[in-house]
Amino acid sequence: MWWYYIYVFSLNCTSHGWTDSFPPHDIACENAFDTFSFPGEPFSLFSFLFSFQTAETHLYFLYVKTMYTVGYAISLISLSIAISILCFFRKLHCTRNYIHIQLFLSFILRAAFIFIKDSVLFSTEDFYHCNSYPVSCKLVLLFSHYCIMANYSWLLVEGHYLHALIRVSFSKRLYFWCYMLLGWGAPSVVIVAWGLAKYLHEDEGCWETRKYDWIWWILRLPVLLFITINLLFFLSIIKILVGKLRKPDVHGNAFSQYKKLVKSTFLLVSLFGLHYILFAFLPDKVNDLTYKIWNFVELALSSTQGFVVAVLYCFLNGEVSYLLHFSSRWIMKHHSVCF
Repeated sequence: MWWYYIYVFSLNCTSHGWTDSFPPHDIACENAFDTFSFPGEPFSLFSFLFSFQTAETHLYFLYVKTMYTVGYAISLISLSIAISILCFFRKLHCTRNYIHIQLFLSFILRAAFIFIKDSVLFSTEDFYHCNSYPVSCKLVLLFSHYCIMANYSWLLVEGHYLHALIRVSFSKRLYFWCYMLLGWGAPSVVIVAWGLAKYLHEDEGCWETRKYDWIWWILRLPVLLFITINLLFFLSIIKILVGKLRKPDVHGNAFSQYKKLVKSTFLLVSLFGLHYILFAFLPDKVNDLTYKIWNFVELALSSTQGFVVAVLYCFLNGEVSYLLHFSSRWIMKHHSVCF
């Protein structure tokens, strides 16, 4: 098992001054509680690291931290490029792409808060003191959870928009503001409820502990609900498309403009949903090898989710490819005329 407690810490006086405390303050002060995190968050990785002060574990930690830092950086860059493309070309300005932009933003915020959380929580051991964790520590974790939940709420918006687009006629402008409310508002309600529950019933450490399962489920249940509803939307979408394409008065390409969108959204919901269900329920007590493998795969997949979203919704989009190709040809032609 990978949980145990150390009750003392020490510092060495060297010619360069005092060394960092060993073990960290949170371990020495008996704050090594069972921790939890959303799938893809590196928080529990540090609890594991501090539980095994060995050279091998530190090396593993450095590899994993480098891996997920590179993954989130790639996601951040690709998502920023994707948003720039969708905003730059006026022909791409439509409700569908506005929703894509909001989804991209949720992943950008997620990556940004992962970097902020790393710098705030783990930049120095002096940040922690026995039974004293700054409010900023809890706020960073709170916003990090919010960003991850926003990923799933905006995926739900993508699914509902596609379902409404195929099934009924509707006011896209009105729906977009409703979608904004769902995409950014629903996670806010859940996070506020979770924050109040943590503050009133489990205000320990940096809120990374998991002593009461019902508080843990405040975060988990809405995400599972989002995934389930999205899968129901896609079952309905498939049924509608098959039914309409069987009609003699409907051509085979009647819904061709939605074909790639359906495939992309369904792929994302399936992959992210499967990823969440698999990695959200890691047993509390596992041996160190199992945890290392599990955590490495989880962080590798999670850190690159933003990149996958950008590729499917922007870089592989036919309209985007055409406009980029047309623009590059225009630039080359204009450049050759000037010189």
